[in-house]
Amino acid sequence: MTTATQAPPTAPAAAPPARPLPSAPAPALPSLTGLRWMAALLVFGLHVHNFRYFGGTGGRLVTWGFQAGASGVSFFFVLSGFVLMWSARPGDRATRFWWRRVARVYPVHLVTVAVALVMVGTLPRQPRPTLPQGLADVLLVHSWWRPWWQTLDPVSWSLACEAFFYAAFPLLALLLRRLGGRGATALAALAVLTVLALAWTDAHHWWAQPISSFPAARLPEFVLGAATARLVLLGRWRGPGLEASLALAVIGYFLVPQVTSEYAATACTITGFALLIPAAAVADLHGLPSLWRRRWLVRLGELSFAFYMVHLLVLRAGTHLLGTRPRFGLLTGGAVAAAAFTLSLGLSWLLYEGVERPARRLLLRRPARRRTART
Repeated sequence: MTTATQAPPTAPAAAPPARPLPSAPAPALPSLTGLRWMAALLVFGLHVHNFRYFGGTGGRLVTWGFQAGASGVSFFFVLSGFVLMWSARPGDRATRFWWRRVARVYPVHLVTVAVALVMVGTLPRQPRPTLPQGLADVLLVHSWWRPWWQTLDPVSWSLACEAFFYAAFPLLALLLRRLGGRGATALAALAVLTVLALAWTDAHHWWAQPISSFPAARLPEFVLGAATARLVLLGRWRGPGLEASLALAVIGYFLVPQVTSEYAATACTITGFALLIPAAAVADLHGLPSLWRRRWLVRLGELSFAFYMVHLLVLRAGTHLLGTRPRFGLLTGGAVAAAAFTLSLGLSWLLYEGVERPARRLLLRRPARRRTART
């Protein structure tokens, strides 16, 4: 998961140029940060559904609203490619790029791994990983082997996919910078076709194991985001506006329950997400109205990575107080879900302010140049 540069205006007074100069930093895109929070919220709703906090009418409502919440991870993958291509620095060294990504995700990852280890040692019925599983999780390579994909903090499987994307990005950025508008459009179309082909093969059980968590299978979503960012940078994006794109994304989201689960669901949402993200970016560039640019929503978007990483640990710990699959009534289930959400949000604020931001500043701090006096 990644983020665009912050400092969102409430109502932009002037439209920044659609084609930023290569030497200038890319304009801020706060709407993408706001959208990131909504994707994290969908994943939280999915896990509340999976833990069966609600029974009866409440359970049916949560199933209707959040059964497709795993598509929020697909949104993160497309968004990650867009933001990294948007903010890529010309002439940047690959090693420097990779170090910035380590500084961005690893501190929170290590803290949540430590919390998960404490839970394994203190709470009963917690899955106990083997040493190879734990090391693979720490090194973010566990999603390459299905039996290891949800060890310790289960949501970190998507970080293993992101780690693979980061490794491939310098080469992808080099390719995209050599492509014009037609080439970037062709690459985006190829990425969509690849997603559809993989979804078809997964639905027809061509693979020995599900591919929804396999990093190489999720790479086309990342490439699609990067290709659409290239089109926006070139001023060649011709997609629908923000409202129409959001409508298509919502329609795709509610189509997910009509297909099989796992990777095949990505086929329903990929087009809507690929249109919504650049539409939100264009709205920011030209000062068009955008709900996602509201200050409180952008602030929640800043917390979304930490929230995503910690919320499932909170829900897991809660099973020792609530039991597994409690199936509460609507009011009780709502109160319990609200308490889990509030605790997760509070912990995400602590992680963001106490770990993520200071660790990133520390890791990216450049040593002061030594001053020498000459006689």
